[in-house]
Amino acid sequence: MSIDPTNPAESALHARSKSYDADLEREIADALGGMSIEELEQSSAAPKGGSRGGGRQVRQGTIIRVHGGDVFVEFGPRSQGVCPLAQFLQIGDKIAPVVGSERGFVVERFDPFEGLSILSLEGATQKADWGTLEIGQIVEARCTGMNKGGLEMEIAHHRAFMPAGQVDVRHVADISVFIGEKFPVQIVELNKDKGRLVVSRKAVVAAERADQREKLLAVLEIGQTRTATITSVQAYGAFADIGGVDGLIHIYDLSHERVKSAADVVKVGQVVTVKVLKLDLTQTPAKIGLGLKQLVADPGAAALETIEAGATVTGRVTKIMPFGAFIEIAPGIEGLVHISEISHERIPTVEKALRKDEIVTCKVLSIDSDKKRISLSIKSLIEPPARPEPQASGGAGGGKGPKADEGFGTAFGRRRGKDDVPTVARPEDGALRRLRATWGGDKQFKGGLS
Repeated sequence: MSIDPTNPAESALHARSKSYDADLEREIADALGGMSIEELEQSSAAPKGGSRGGGRQVRQGTIIRVHGGDVFVEFGPRSQGVCPLAQFLQIGDKIAPVVGSERGFVVERFDPFEGLSILSLEGATQKADWGTLEIGQIVEARCTGMNKGGLEMEIAHHRAFMPAGQVDVRHVADISVFIGEKFPVQIVELNKDKGRLVVSRKAVVAAERADQREKLLAVLEIGQTRTATITSVQAYGAFADIGGVDGLIHIYDLSHERVKSAADVVKVGQVVTVKVLKLDLTQTPAKIGLGLKQLVADPGAAALETIEAGATVTGRVTKIMPFGAFIEIAPGIEGLVHISEISHERIPTVEKALRKDEIVTCKVLSIDSDKKRISLSIKSLIEPPARPEPQASGGAGGGKGPKADEGFGTAFGRRRGKDDVPTVARPEDGALRRLRATWGGDKQFKGGLS
């Protein structure tokens, strides 16, 4: 395919393709470590799918059946093998092999899943369908074993290799789970001269996910219910695959109860039913918020309806904070006792009065059903301490103070004047004499001066 250099989109796509190819080449080289696939399989100490009996071995066998494109050979009562029929035509045989005849066969390996030895005809120099394979082709393959670099594969009696990084789009901790499985793979490297065949399952899975993602995002809406598979568990929540695209289940949307760790609720690989809560298709990749608890009945909702303000409840102290303590009064329902509602006396810290897991009796002060908040009080159920009676004596000098029925002004010489206006008799002093001299003789002044 030719690339138009003037088209920015095609140029960017071509650059990403070249980058992917370069990364894949480095990954394959690292996995092979400079060895051929055969050398890697023979040198690996990892568990294999079957024994090769010490390498290529020539044995005389009797042809017992010809079926489709395979010839079945028997070496003994409990030893059988299979050889491609096309190999008989390559060495000059013009007709199908005769049942009951004997031939020499090369034992390539033993397949424990079929219980047969994989054979090639002695004298055949080329495998049957080698010429039909090409890079980019998607074919069905079976995993026959594992080595230190990846998986050993078989494609139509041809040995192939899959690097560990090409097994899946996500990290697989134990790739041995694929041994014995059949699945489609893409041919990413083919060298007919060296007999080298490298395949990738990751490329097939990525293409399938891209197709699923496009179809899903076209119909995905907030409020929909989807089946999801948990792919990753983090401290803040869990990621779930809803069909080609991942969404986040926040830790607060995992359960109606208080969750300390997302791993306490879900595990990787678990299949769950979720509800789409948020959807933002303007970002790349799309941001999708999912909820798990929204599809499960809240066990505390029914219990909350039975609690009324003013009721007396008993609960367990679950958490102590600087501002108060949380009390669990029913499964999944907690109330807060503020520090000021713990005791009639002033306490410096909550720990001075309460301990975690202590059972206490409280009074319900208020309930906010929408926010699921309950305010509790411990001191409301405790009789306040008696206060001491006030002293009858006056100040520190022991003198009498004013009587209870006396006003402040009366105690200090206040008297009733005209129109019941209080005045104060002021003793004669220099300031008063100057006022009298200024404003006129013995005239009485308003405002309490006399």
